Amino acid sequence: MSGKSSSKKIMLYAVIGILAVAAVSVSLLGGNNSQQQVTQNVEDSRKQAIENFKIQFCGPNPKANSNAFVTEYVLPTECEMPLGMTADGQKAYYVSTKNGAVGYYDTEKAEFSEHLAPNWPTRSSPTEFSMVWAAKQDSSGNIWFTDDKAGLIWKFTKSTGDFVSFQSPVQQPISLDFDSDGNMYLVGVRSKSLYYGEVAKMNPGTADGFTEIKLPLDGFANATDFKISSGSVAVDKQRNVVWTSILAFQEKGQIFSYKPSTGEIMVYDLPPELNSPVGMAVDNDGRLWVTDHGTSIFFMLDPATGGLTRYTTAVASDRIFGGLEPEGSYTLPYWIQAAPDGSIWFNQHVGNKIAKFDSASGTLTEYWIPTQNPNWQNCPDNAASCGLANALQFTVGSDGQVWFSEWTENKIGRINPTAIPFSISAQDEITVSKGSSAEVKVTVNASDDVAGKMTASATFVNTGSLGKSAGIFSESNVSLTKDSSKQVSYVFTPADDLAPGKYVLMLGLDTGEVSVLKAIRVTVV
Repeated sequence: MSGKSSSKKIMLYAVIGILAVAAVSVSLLGGNNSQQQVTQNVEDSRKQAIENFKIQFCGPNPKANSNAFVTEYVLPTECEMPLGMTADGQKAYYVSTKNGAVGYYDTEKAEFSEHLAPNWPTRSSPTEFSMVWAAKQDSSGNIWFTDDKAGLIWKFTKSTGDFVSFQSPVQQPISLDFDSDGNMYLVGVRSKSLYYGEVAKMNPGTADGFTEIKLPLDGFANATDFKISSGSVAVDKQRNVVWTSILAFQEKGQIFSYKPSTGEIMVYDLPPELNSPVGMAVDNDGRLWVTDHGTSIFFMLDPATGGLTRYTTAVASDRIFGGLEPEGSYTLPYWIQAAPDGSIWFNQHVGNKIAKFDSASGTLTEYWIPTQNPNWQNCPDNAASCGLANALQFTVGSDGQVWFSEWTENKIGRINPTAIPFSISAQDEITVSKGSSAEVKVTVNASDDVAGKMTASATFVNTGSLGKSAGIFSESNVSLTKDSSKQVSYVFTPADDLAPGKYVLMLGLDTGEVSVLKAIRVTVV
């Protein structure tokens, strides 16, 4: 990579470093420099640090880059750094990590409104923010959200615009959920425990009402201690079960279920390669869906059997890397939610997509986010397309509406309820012996004119690529007219060193704006 390209990469620690250097310059510089020159140097460094921060985090001069399936909205105040989101009817709510505002966009009025939380210190600091990873509504419609830097839990009453804050029992609160009685379960980035909050006993400014529920962490005895953290928490209200995850990032992961009625805690040990379980959601059948934030894998845990079923996203698009296809690139599925219709939604941190998985049909639909910030990727010079939108959080509303936040772009986005103009069908499973091949017939059914590229990914390796296995479509590029269909053959040959077992192959079509893939169970013997 050229020096010019490398110079564009402005990381947060560099910004902090510039500020630190500026702060001590007065004491270190002397001799030939006058005090006035030293002061000017410090001021110039400070201004440059602020400008670098804005370029990296504030989405300067943002533009609503929409397509047929995604609509973006530029926020009304500059450098909001939106993160946590929740949706209610015609309104989509977001929380600004920079300004401490709870804002919403009204889809019927096509306008924004914002309320500022009191005592949000980063509002007056040009290069600071406080992450708001979780924003949830209780049964009364109040919005509760986490405040990472201050270690607070906030409650925002929509009807009055009032804010109340409570001290978090754990540093860096990251995830919360409510049970059927309206009480809270909470975890923090470094908590290593689950916390129960009895809302009626919670007092503003204190951690009253919270009780620690210790988790058995024997499985992490050999893990690097500073890497051990909590992923998230999800409450199965129908079955009165609380789920949480603990991980030593890229070392080890475990899932825990807690039954409040008995105090019983079950531990589900994950395979070594699934060592970064973060997002969790419970579907209508009580199955747990989990994102592995260190790979391209998301998986389902069946509590009845303890069995895991892995799925993968499409392989990371070369558009993210300026047309290059770097080896070992992950899409990093992050947070995950269940929609009222039973579908599972998640965001792809590096995949630059919002995804929907229909477990009944085994269909994965991925929506490309039409914004890319090159400062968040190692982009080659003059790349036509490169970078990320940093869609770090999203929400599925009670009506099934899906919104997401673009943390560094000063925008929020919405998945349009537009019908996908094609569908994918294929056989549900195949069995193949090593040393031989198997054919899968994939049918593309078009309800409107459509053109795209056939795509394949698999759970053989954690990037979603085929690894050393091989696969080839009879046609790579497909164009169809309205109300037509086409069958494409895919021949798969497992690698000689692929272990016998059960895997999932994902085959489909990618138009650039949306991709649809069908999950096919593969048994290698």
